[in-house]
Amino acid sequence: MMKKNLAEFIGTFWLVLGGCGSAVLAAGIPDVGIGYVGVSLAFGLTVVAIAYSFGHISGAHLNPAVTIGAWVAGRIEAKDVPGYIISQILGGIAAAGVLYFIATGNGSKIGGFAANGFGEHSPHGYNMQAAIITEFVMTFIFLLVILGSTDEKAPKGFAGLTIGLTLTLIHLISIPVTNTSVNPARSISQALFVGDWAINQLWLFIVVPIAGAALAGLVYKYFKS
Repeated sequence: MMKKNLAEFIGTFWLVLGGCGSAVLAAGIPDVGIGYVGVSLAFGLTVVAIAYSFGHISGAHLNPAVTIGAWVAGRIEAKDVPGYIISQILGGIAAAGVLYFIATGNGSKIGGFAANGFGEHSPHGYNMQAAIITEFVMTFIFLLVILGSTDEKAPKGFAGLTIGLTLTLIHLISIPVTNTSVNPARSISQALFVGDWAINQLWLFIVVPIAGAALAGLVYKYFKS
C-alpha cells in the first residue's frame, strides 16, 4: 500500500507541477505564450506520462474524485481510499510549493496562481451556476472515460492515451469557465497559496467534482450489472 500511495503522491505532484506550472509560467507570455491550448495539452500530457509509468502500480488516479468514483464503481476497496486521497493532496501541495518558489524567482507575485474560481475570479466571468454545471459534467464524463478505457474488456494499451486526451479536451472546454478543476487535489494545492477568495470558493471544486465522479461510478456499475 505504501508503494501505491507513493505513486499517487509522485503522480499528482507531476500533474500539478506540469499543468499548473505551464499555466503560471508559460501561458501568458506575449507573442510566445502557450495559451489555453498549451495548458490543456500540458495537463493531458502529464496524465499520459504517469498513466504509462505508474498505472501498473496504483492505477494512476492522481485525483480524489477519480479515487471516489473508482470506489463507487467497485474498482478499489474502501480501505484504500483515505491513503490515496491524502497522498494526492500532499503531492499537489508539494508541487504548488515548488511552483511558488519558481514563479517568484524573478521577483514576480503569484497572482491568481492558476487557482480555480467563479464569478469575478472566473477567467471570463462565468457565474457559480455555470461553474457547477461545468465541473459536474466534465468530471462525470472524465470518470466514465477512465472506467471504460481501463475495463478488462477494453482494448489493451490505449487507456493512458485515451484518458490524457480526454483531460486535454476537458481543459479546452472549461479553462475559460473555471480554470478547470475536475480534481480537488489540484484545486486545494493552488488555493492554499492564493488564500482569500480561492479558499472561499474552494468548496465548489471539492464537492462538485466528487459528486460528478460518484454519479459516474454508479452509472458505470449499472452498465456492468
